[in-house]
Amino acid sequence: MSISTQFGQAHVWAQTQFGAVALGDVRRSRRVVTLAAGWAREPGASIPRLSQGQAYASKAAYQLLGHAQATPDALQAPHRQHVAQQLQASGTFLLVEDTTELSWPEAAERRPGLGPVGPGKATGQGVLLHSLVAAAWPATDPEPAAKRPALPLLGLLDQQFHVRQPVPEAEKAHPHGGSRPRQGRVRESALWVQSLRAVGQPPAGTRWVVVADRGADIYEHLQQCQTQGLGFVVRAAQNRALVAGPANTPAGRLFELARAQPSAGTFTLPLRGRPRQPAREVVVQVSFSPGLALRAPQRPGGATGKGAPVPGSVVRVWEETGPDAAPGLEWLLLCDQAVTDFAQALVCARQYTSRWLIEDFHKALKTGLGAEKLQLQTAARLFAAVALLSVVALALVDLREKGRLEPDAPAEASALTSMELRVLRHQSRRPLDTVRAVYLALAALGGHLGRTGDGPPGWQTLWLGRRSLRLLVEGVQMAAQLLAD
Repeated sequence: MSISTQFGQAHVWAQTQFGAVALGDVRRSRRVVTLAAGWAREPGASIPRLSQGQAYASKAAYQLLGHAQATPDALQAPHRQHVAQQLQASGTFLLVEDTTELSWPEAAERRPGLGPVGPGKATGQGVLLHSLVAAAWPATDPEPAAKRPALPLLGLLDQQFHVRQPVPEAEKAHPHGGSRPRQGRVRESALWVQSLRAVGQPPAGTRWVVVADRGADIYEHLQQCQTQGLGFVVRAAQNRALVAGPANTPAGRLFELARAQPSAGTFTLPLRGRPRQPAREVVVQVSFSPGLALRAPQRPGGATGKGAPVPGSVVRVWEETGPDAAPGLEWLLLCDQAVTDFAQALVCARQYTSRWLIEDFHKALKTGLGAEKLQLQTAARLFAAVALLSVVALALVDLREKGRLEPDAPAEASALTSMELRVLRHQSRRPLDTVRAVYLALAALGGHLGRTGDGPPGWQTLWLGRRSLRLLVEGVQMAAQLLAD
């Protein structure tokens, strides 16, 4: 069951995700459900807007978010438990992991509990948000020609709020650049290992694959995956030394080995638009190098190679370009399994493309739900609100995935209420019998033109369409009340 199941029935959905939250008082638990349901109905709304102008309701929401027991872990506990139970089933699941910055504008007074973030760390206020998102990987690829299979999102397994601390003066003044005092501080790279420890080990017959970008290319992180029996597909950032044999004999460098392998096949990859670079599709080459081992790096108190090597394979994905052209795309993917043929290499590459789910999650949280526009004045309240908004944001992204997963399912499976379906059918002047038809109608409300070259609608277009539909439904209900008076 994906995270957006029953999302159209906001209170039922919120009860499923947060109903069992334990905050010492049943009234607080009810308020959590009410607040989450409000954001599910109206993503991005302010707390006064959700309270519909009722001062008591707004005050109760602010008190809840500021309560000592309303920590992010406590608020998300029922949701995470629900996700963890689904991961006990047989099959393969992706654990997509990444960190993003949340920053809030400077207020008249600095908000207590936040730390320096962004380019202006002396004045910026915020937090590093590290999230681990679970998604189900299909047993058999239903669309071999697709660029990336649609995946049902299960939810959050772990989320950490890391507040940066200013560098101590003693560390700045250290004659050796502060390396020795720095060893006593918590490293931001430790977030990756801490998330995995919170997840535990997969049951027999189940494979959990950690998927992450270059920030996760940390020896301790890869070693922790190995210790817990987790698979991994991590984009390499370091040209690590390789070793071979029982004596860990030097065996060259990772990048040189990967780039020396011939192409084993190709596949088509859509690339998102970037500043000064439009979206495009490219045909990329794929090669693989099985049976390698990454040498342990030097660490405080341990020489290079003292730790156990990390075994695995490397899959290279790259875009062929002419001699005079700019360098094209290249991914060097570290994989835990021995990749021995093109089909296995393609699975690793396509699992890595699923990492964009967490990028969409970050965008939904910041842009769609306005997490960085929250007016709350303390870190504790901000973090509590973000913990609730994070679950709503994932449900928004999953709505798009569901449209790709079940396009021919009945329209009633589209997470819209019966009233919303009636209004959408009337507005579009079409029967809208399937999920695909409903989502295309929603996308049209959100500004999607539906031209041949436009591609499928994204979560943001669907979200805009749902917002427009909500306003239409409110208008219909208000008109019915006026006629009845």
